[in-house]
Order: sequence, then C-alpha cells, then structure tokens
Amino acid sequence: MNILLNGEGRETHAVTLAELLAEQEFGPKVATARNGDFVPAGLRAATALADGDQIEVVAPMQGG
Repeated sequence: MNILLNGEGRETHAVTLAELLAEQEFGPKVATARNGDFVPAGLRAATALADGDQIEVVAPMQGG
C-alpha cells in the first residue's frame, strides 16, 4: 500500500502503525499521528493502516 510518511510518499507492507515504525526503524520514543489524529504508543499495534494514510512521526529534540 502507499502512504505519506512525514510528507513523503512511501510504499509499505506494514498493516499497523507499530509495524510501520519497526519497518522504518523508528525508536520507541516518538510521537505519532494518523490522518491528523494523535495515536498513543499503547494503541499503535491496534491502529490499522489504509492506502493513502498520512502518518506523522516526530522524535523529541535534545539540547538546551
């Protein structure tokens, strides 16, 4: 299926948000949204992906 990941088109075989994060090698400490809706870490494995979904993944910044 084809999705948008952080604004870039990607093809994926992942069927859940958790699988997509693992496939794209994101670590566990990220914030996620599907089609503009925040998805808590505990719900990622149950969040099914669909063709055309827009996924945003944001990692915390360090520094100060």
